[in-house]
Amino acid sequence: MRADKAGVTRLADLRQSGSLKLVLPRTYGVGVEAIIVNTAGGITGGDRYDIAALVGEGTSLTLTTQAAERAYRAQASEVGRVTTTLTVEADARLYWLPQEMILFERSALRRRLSIDLAVGARLLMVEPLVFGRAAMREDLRDINFQDRIEITRGGAPLYLDGMTLAGDATTHLARPAIAGGAGAMASLVLVAPDAGTHLGPLRAMLPATAGVSMIADDVLVLRLLARDSFEMRTTLVPVLDRLSQDGLPTSWRL
Repeated sequence: MRADKAGVTRLADLRQSGSLKLVLPRTYGVGVEAIIVNTAGGITGGDRYDIAALVGEGTSLTLTTQAAERAYRAQASEVGRVTTTLTVEADARLYWLPQEMILFERSALRRRLSIDLAVGARLLMVEPLVFGRAAMREDLRDINFQDRIEITRGGAPLYLDGMTLAGDATTHLARPAIAGGAGAMASLVLVAPDAGTHLGPLRAMLPATAGVSMIADDVLVLRLLARDSFEMRTTLVPVLDRLSQDGLPTSWRL
């Protein structure tokens, strides 16, 4: 993404291949909204997906997904991989707002999200995750899931997070010190000069199974556990509305 002479964000370059496509709906602000579409309908063992975006100086980009992504049952010894690399230059803003990833029984997936911020860049990031479909009474008794999130600023680590679930995830997540039986979770990071002004209002909005804190003067981190995806969204959507200044993509509400 690059800014034109009027400061409006424009698509400078796009390359897409395989089943991963990018849709750019019409918007009327200075920023660009882009929707990632996986025409394969999900991810299974052996799949490889690579996403990279450069948010140029002074631009604004919102990246989301068409719907919830699904990690399906994989063949033995095969693992799906999703690698996302996002670069945000000075005075630019990125909203990384994918909808939830749903893990299915016997899924095998490695995900890595790397976000590099320049000094002065802004970020709103959310990663929702669902451990099987509650309406189908699915239990995850044999999965292989690894998730890594790395946010750096000026080359220095700002936020590092990781999760590995192998085998019987349902029993593991039922432990009180782990997830207390939660069927969904979300991690959120806000990097902005006014991040601290949201701390009090967000605490008033969150249930007892969520928490929010400042890990730096301009870095807010929120973690949410919920019984299922519906309960997670009930909490998460108002939070994202507030932090995005009512800029949550329409696909989240369909």
